[in-house]
Amino acid sequence: MSEQRTNHMEYTTGMEVIESDIMNQVVSRMEAYDYDKYTASDVQRALNNDYRTVEDFAALLSPAAMPFLEEMARLAKEETRKHFGNSVYMFTPLYLANYCENYCIYCGFNCHNKIRRAKLNYEEIEKEMQAIAKTGLEEVLLLTGESRKMSDVKYIGEACKIARKYFKLVGLEVYPMNSDEYEYLRECGADFVTVFQETYNSDKYETLHLEGHKRIFPYRVNAQERALKGGMRGVGFAALLGLDDFRKDAFATGVHAYLLQRKYPHAEIAFSCPRLRPIINNDKINPRDVGEPQLLQVITAYRLFMPFANITISTRECERFRNNAIGLGATKISAGVSTGIGSHAEEAEDRGDNQFEIADCRTVEEVYEAIKANGLQPVMNDYVYV
Repeated sequence: MSEQRTNHMEYTTGMEVIESDIMNQVVSRMEAYDYDKYTASDVQRALNNDYRTVEDFAALLSPAAMPFLEEMARLAKEETRKHFGNSVYMFTPLYLANYCENYCIYCGFNCHNKIRRAKLNYEEIEKEMQAIAKTGLEEVLLLTGESRKMSDVKYIGEACKIARKYFKLVGLEVYPMNSDEYEYLRECGADFVTVFQETYNSDKYETLHLEGHKRIFPYRVNAQERALKGGMRGVGFAALLGLDDFRKDAFATGVHAYLLQRKYPHAEIAFSCPRLRPIINNDKINPRDVGEPQLLQVITAYRLFMPFANITISTRECERFRNNAIGLGATKISAGVSTGIGSHAEEAEDRGDNQFEIADCRTVEEVYEAIKANGLQPVMNDYVYV
């Protein structure tokens, strides 16, 4: 069967190929990363440095750093306060459609999963956005399943135009595109693009992504660079922790962001730190080897390595952990979240099934109050357009 599948390392028709060596650098550094070689003294040296190198980052992600977790958390908190003050940014995701053409075995939206599929029309999108805006939020993240046929670039562009009427900041988490398509979406009002690489291990990637455009590994890895070439202000990075060796994937994610930041110094960089969650029709999917201490290690290592980056903590995690994370290294938190289609407006039915199970169901107001109770300042938006 596998012989008939598309070669996951070869671009297919219509995919833009850009001149860039970043993917090769990321993959080669990840493959060379032997986290077991690091010692307590390597970790201590990394913690003592004011500016942390890629080698320091590697030490901070190693098993040798686990006994230093408390110190890492303390330093991460200091770095966060230094660069972000007491601010914690709030946003909510809005799922526009859950049609998907990919067969990813760990995802609730995968094309072979028998779920209720739905897509919001423009009127429904407007109603959803009006309902979200009433909560006081000024940032929205627009998501679709990965189907160009059902959620084409023009459809996403129109959703961006509607979003711009209600929100000061519009993010996208949709299928990877070519740089001219990103440029079009930027003109429609999008500000930043997030792409989850899922795993940077291309062999493992091949076994998880069996059909669809998402199967093409290099096209996905280079998505953030194409987005920046298309004029996007910021890009977000994430591995889905637990799909493969989480230390190597977290290391590759950090190195990828670091190299792009050096190549495009104006770019705003953000990390997400999602762990695997059970999905509809499959409750056996759970993160491999990634407990809460390991997740905290990843978050604090990102913060110490790239102090200016935004770090998002998602509703995949429970209320207790999220409250703790925003006090340490995370700077963005989602609230009032639904991963279904059409469930924000009061009269709307939740017509499409969810992508994964969320663990924190708090409203915008509840998250807002929790941030204040932590001695922090909830911020809806601080970006000023001129």
